[in-house]
Amino acid sequence: MTLPRRLDETRAFLPVRFGVLTVSDTRSASDDRSGDTLVERIAGAGHELAARALCRDERSEIVAQLRIWVADPQIDAILSTGGTGLTGRDVTVEAHRDVYEKEIEAFGTLFTYISIQKIGTSAIQSRACAGVAGGTYLFALPGSPGACRDAWDDILAPQFDYRHRPCNFVEIMPRLDEHLRRK
Repeated sequence: MTLPRRLDETRAFLPVRFGVLTVSDTRSASDDRSGDTLVERIAGAGHELAARALCRDERSEIVAQLRIWVADPQIDAILSTGGTGLTGRDVTVEAHRDVYEKEIEAFGTLFTYISIQKIGTSAIQSRACAGVAGGTYLFALPGSPGACRDAWDDILAPQFDYRHRPCNFVEIMPRLDEHLRRK
């Protein structure tokens, strides 16, 4: 199911700089289909790939990489793929929450809603989540190319398009870290 999109063509498109992190004990750069899916969609939408990395399913390693990218002024948003399931090695959600200053609770809800339309009750096994830290958006997506496509096409692409109405992530980016500047 594709949700309706409303673009205000009087506004200019503003490219966003993304980091893509694949979390896996078994994937390599040569067979990272989910990461490839995200990179293709980022470029296809007119955005920039600022960084890409692979990380093992180790909470401390995921947290370390997320914090490095959150501190990098050349990265506006981070998309991780993998490690959002229910098994003992799935620790990406916990790692993300270690980094978040604020969680975007509705992302997981909306992702589940979209997933139900495509995979039925199997959607219950995903723990996709999102948040903000240091003025950077962070999204933890499941490790399948299909789930990455669904998240990008139905949620992230419109929200990272400055022309999307009535509101979008891009227009509030300059204010994400205003609490840090108030001190």
